[in-house]
Amino acid sequence: MARTRPVGVITRGTTNPNRLRRCDRWLAGPAAWRLRRATGFPPIVVDLGYGASPVTAVELHERLTRVRPDVEVVGIEIDPARVAAGQRLARPGLSFRRGGFEVPLDGRSATVVRAFNVLRQYAEEEVPGAWEAVCSRLTDDGLLVDGTCDELGRLATWVAVERSGPVSLTLSWHLRGLDQPSAIAERLPKALIHRNIPGEAVHNYLTDLDRHWARSASHAAYGVRQRFLTTAQAMRDGGWPLLDGPSRWRLGELTVAWDAVAPAGPGSDPVSHQGP
Repeated sequence: MARTRPVGVITRGTTNPNRLRRCDRWLAGPAAWRLRRATGFPPIVVDLGYGASPVTAVELHERLTRVRPDVEVVGIEIDPARVAAGQRLARPGLSFRRGGFEVPLDGRSATVVRAFNVLRQYAEEEVPGAWEAVCSRLTDDGLLVDGTCDELGRLATWVAVERSGPVSLTLSWHLRGLDQPSAIAERLPKALIHRNIPGEAVHNYLTDLDRHWARSASHAAYGVRQRFLTTAQAMRDGGWPLLDGPSRWRLGELTVAWDAVAPAGPGSDPVSHQGP
């Protein structure tokens, strides 16, 4: 049988140790039930497009084995040289192979596919097709995590996508030294980064975050974490459907239902898409 050509293009490959720690912490926290639910076989977690260094796949394996000791992490890259570099670090439960959005797993399905800083270099209109391709390789309760972060992982965002479609947007900040929450806008996932304009729901979301952050300035006397907790509670009280609570907010993390921040659809009037 002829070998299928990987679907996608080679990413720039920039990566750093601990760059994806915020997403890993979420996968090992609120999303960990997906790993625990798998029975009769080890769950498969894919690090798709891990870049020039396999370090993020190695870290992902180390962190998720604390949740599910038998988890299998597979690093997938289009660039053969990057796959070869990963092979030197392979071990039981951690392997590397060549591939792309087709997620080659020898007929098996993935419980989680993490694709960070991959779709950022694609056009916005290519995102739905990539989501669909990857989600077709998921288990029934599997998850695609499409995310973006800065070089050091201090600002990170990701969309959680199930087989039925996107379900949530998570924003995660390094709180110390944070000027205003909307600084994270430049790291929004590709599906949203061009939608941070007046009239779009994600713009309203970030605007409200900045507004409540400014109003909670007096709480900074008790520390930046307390200020952020106050901001998050004000967002919830203001009608934004946050899916997490104080235990995640203390980490500088907010997860909101996707429907509240989704882009205005084709042919719709973006000005009327106001969120809560």
